[in-house]
Amino acid sequence: KNKTFNVDSQDYISGVLNKALGDDKASNLLNRILTKSDSTGIDNLKWMDAKAVANLIYNEHPQIIATILLHLPALQASEILTEFTERTRIDVLLRITTLDGIQPLILNDLNEVLTNLLTGNDSLRKKPLGGIKAAASIMNFLNTDIESVAMSKIKDFDESIAEQINEEMFVFDNIVDIADRDIQAILLEIPSEGLIIALKGAKEEIKNKILKNMSGRAAEMMLEDLNSKGPVRLSEVEKQQKEILIIIRRLADEGQITISSGGDDDFV
Repeated sequence: KNKTFNVDSQDYISGVLNKALGDDKASNLLNRILTKSDSTGIDNLKWMDAKAVANLIYNEHPQIIATILLHLPALQASEILTEFTERTRIDVLLRITTLDGIQPLILNDLNEVLTNLLTGNDSLRKKPLGGIKAAASIMNFLNTDIESVAMSKIKDFDESIAEQINEEMFVFDNIVDIADRDIQAILLEIPSEGLIIALKGAKEEIKNKILKNMSGRAAEMMLEDLNSKGPVRLSEVEKQQKEILIIIRRLADEGQITISSGGDDDFV
């Protein structure tokens, strides 16, 4: 049974938060937690920054970490995961891919952890979570270097799992499958310079998809910029493409656009 946060003490919680957030932020958080009786533990985690959450759960068992991350938005989960060591990241991701649901005893332990930590109530939902799609969703938001290493390690562990994750991840090439109206919404969020660099290493069909959803003048200027842009490092192209993918996924999570991964199902 998990004992890390099995301490019913406001002073203890305050000390942990001070270490994670600093005195002022910790005081504000603690006041918010203690005065909002309707606020669950997981809701409190959702508005904390990634480093603070990582500090609070850093010493928990990887299975606990995996399940907590599954209750958070994918972008936040990826940012929290980045704060852990490479070994823990891989362990947690692998546990996420194989987590079909939460056993009652594990759920009780998790609720105890978050209840003692953030004075919440029934913060974890009793519903199926985890699996390949959940892991892919989190990996969509990891930066290119971390994602590459994670995928390589997962492939070493189980090539089949790595292939399934790859199939479910939304990659830059999937942009061609996005509806034109959604491409137009995406373009409103992307800085021009970043788009130019990202398109330098893109397939022609992706360039055409982007250009046809611009005004005639904007498309003409983009072509001129692409043609006049000198050589760009592949790492920079990948970085800008990843930034665009994060914007796309955020818009999808907010329900503003619909996207599909390499799999058969659309998701928003």
